[in-house]
Amino acid sequence: MHHVALALYPGFQVLNLAVATVLEFANRSLGEPLYKVHLLSEHGGPVLSSAGFPVGTEPFGRRRFDTVLVVGDNDVQPASPALVRFLKRAARSSRRIGATCTGAFNLAEAGVLDGRRATTHWYYAEQLRRRFPKVGVEEDRIFIIDGPVWTSAGMSACIDLALALVEKDAGSEVAREVAKSLVVYHRRAGGQAQFSALLDLEPRSDRIRAALDFARQNLQRELSVEQLADAAHLSPRQFARAFRDETGQTPAKAVEHLRVEAARLMMEGGRMPSTWWRGILASVTANGCVVRS
Repeated sequence: MHHVALALYPGFQVLNLAVATVLEFANRSLGEPLYKVHLLSEHGGPVLSSAGFPVGTEPFGRRRFDTVLVVGDNDVQPASPALVRFLKRAARSSRRIGATCTGAFNLAEAGVLDGRRATTHWYYAEQLRRRFPKVGVEEDRIFIIDGPVWTSAGMSACIDLALALVEKDAGSEVAREVAKSLVVYHRRAGGQAQFSALLDLEPRSDRIRAALDFARQNLQRELSVEQLADAAHLSPRQFARAFRDETGQTPAKAVEHLRVEAARLMMEGGRMPSTWWRGILASVTANGCVVRS
């Protein structure tokens, strides 16, 4: 059995506990306990979460664990000396050590990330880079595995990291079953970008959202402003004006971004884009748009 420790501290972001749910469902899928989760803190006892409710924990102690993960919080808090000592010790004695979200700062303070690649929540990536120049920060990643050290991006990316742990320990079929049970992606590739073109647009109205949904479902077709306006139940002139007001982009530029993202996700998922998609990438790149591989 793999004993997995989640290191908590006051104000930890409660979504990080989703790691425990992934491991719980891995046990259910296997029909036997592969994982036992331990919630740890400096003194043990109740630890207040970011949501304002306490979670019971065991004290750090000197016990050895197969895997140790330190969680993140809504803001970057300095790690306590006891937490730093615990992480240093865990890096020497555990098979794996890692962090979710801004927990990467705690690993960095313990020197665990020196000379390694790591990621964190995109909002804090530049701060991590400035404070810890020995760390190879890659903010445009869902999670990174560098030897025995695992780090994930912010918030829900902890689920991707946990699914990757399950896939490593129990195989892709078990990880896929867990993902289906949790109604999430099987596993977003670790190198997948933290950002989404749709999230970046963030339209306010349902009409513009409907037009974007129509575009996303028909990216391999030639799309006109008239078609998108029809999906939004607006005239082409009303639609073009409303679209720019709500997204800051023209409909043509937004569709271009969606097509580039779709082709990139194909490549990140190990699927070779069709000739049509490769043509889209080539034309966008030729027009000066940067496409990340």
